[in-house]
Amino acid sequence: MSQSHMLDPVKLGLFVSRLESVCEEMGAVLQRAAFSPNIKDRLDFSCAIFDASGNLCAQAAHIPVHLGSMAYAMADIVNTCEWRSGDMIVVNDPFLGGTHLPDVTVIAPFFDNGGELLAFIANRAHHADIGSSTPGSMPLSQHLEEEGVIIPPTCLVRNGVLDTALLNTWFGDGQHGDFIAQVSANRSGLLRLSEVISGLSLPFDAAVAQVQDYAEGIARRRLAELPVGRYHFTDYMDDDGFGNANLPIVVSIELAAEGVLVDFAGTAAQVSGNINCPLSVAAAAVYYVFRCLMPTEVPVCMGLFRSISLTAPSGCLLNAQRPAAVAAGNVETSMRITDAVLGALAQAVPALIPAASQGSMNNVAMGGRVDSRGDKETWNYYETIAGGMGAHADGNGLNAVQSHMTNTLNTPVESLEMHYPLRMRRYALRQQSGGEGLHAGGEGVIREFEFLAPTQFTLLTERRSIAPWGLAGGDDGQAGRNAFNGQPLPAKISMYANVGDVLTIETPGGGGWGRASEV
Repeated sequence: MSQSHMLDPVKLGLFVSRLESVCEEMGAVLQRAAFSPNIKDRLDFSCAIFDASGNLCAQAAHIPVHLGSMAYAMADIVNTCEWRSGDMIVVNDPFLGGTHLPDVTVIAPFFDNGGELLAFIANRAHHADIGSSTPGSMPLSQHLEEEGVIIPPTCLVRNGVLDTALLNTWFGDGQHGDFIAQVSANRSGLLRLSEVISGLSLPFDAAVAQVQDYAEGIARRRLAELPVGRYHFTDYMDDDGFGNANLPIVVSIELAAEGVLVDFAGTAAQVSGNINCPLSVAAAAVYYVFRCLMPTEVPVCMGLFRSISLTAPSGCLLNAQRPAAVAAGNVETSMRITDAVLGALAQAVPALIPAASQGSMNNVAMGGRVDSRGDKETWNYYETIAGGMGAHADGNGLNAVQSHMTNTLNTPVESLEMHYPLRMRRYALRQQSGGEGLHAGGEGVIREFEFLAPTQFTLLTERRSIAPWGLAGGDDGQAGRNAFNGQPLPAKISMYANVGDVLTIETPGGGGWGRASEV
């Protein structure tokens, strides 16, 4: 790139910050315009900008599993569609660039005044009702079709007009609020990106190419500091809910001067239950871990990951093939992939890697029918629940936080009780759940629901039988526990509750780091 087509370091930094601010503003619009507590309270959404080829340019600090999977798969999506100004495409198909069906992505192309396609604006948001066979759209499923409406890349907005008839076909009248919020977020992004581009002193594609090269250079220098070699680790999924247990996730990481190869050969084959995931989800976990090893200020774009490649056998748990069920792969298996990659890297750079965090998003989905002024209304509720983070060489793990592949919040008690026939009986730290050591793992939480109406609920949880591991001699964290009216429940189950029944979720603590005797 010639000097006349380059930004100086100050202007480059400003350009990156402005792109990121576009994504942040999109997120603010989406949160404020959304109707569901899942989006407006839990913040289960992500926003990003891609170049004309589908390469990630910038993102907000939203959900790692959303953003990493979009970064991996967006090029395939944009090359399958015919793009026109004023249109927006919607997609949730996990085998065509999605993650699982509740995560719906809306993509808008950005054209300059001359009609040239320069970029894409995209946001992905979790919908608690995507037409699944059970309330909350996180079923205990064995087939993709059980998990809800499958949306291939489809034109949702044509020439600026939302296709409400299409939404009615999928979801019925009156369930469009969160889709409209996603469209509004993209419109905000298009407007702000136009303002950013208008202030550039060189073509947008040249500026983006410079950002990508800059990020790649930082990544290569950082990766060159890691010790060359091949590092292995095996971790396990508890089960798939259908009798398949202790399923290995095997990773081999080769660190070399020319880059990094992450190989998942030896991982369990795809299973009957829904802990399978498409390769894009595995990529998201790998990208996340290596992003954590980079300097804080590095631009998060596709250039950051150019020197990282990954492979997983077709038909394995991490590269499942249609029509595999995948609802929990995005939320549970992604967490175990992260643990496995961290476990391998701990052999290379032990002082930089924490012990295992809770390793589960502790998915709770529920709903049913409740009387309201004599009418019958269907309700759907979904959330993930925080737990303990792993300890590390510099200190204790954090208590009661969402970690690694999720960056959401728990639903506030006030919002939960206002919107649903539920009462929060208890919400507290789970004392002594973190592993002991020189530095202690973070504590999990206890979240106890009382049902105020007949309800069907589904649990998709992990680390109930295989505890989060400690490092450097630290103790394992406590495995999680599920109970119904005081009686133990398995990690994955769907069942009915009556008025007055109580569901208790005790989330795992993080692993400890170092030997306690060294204190």
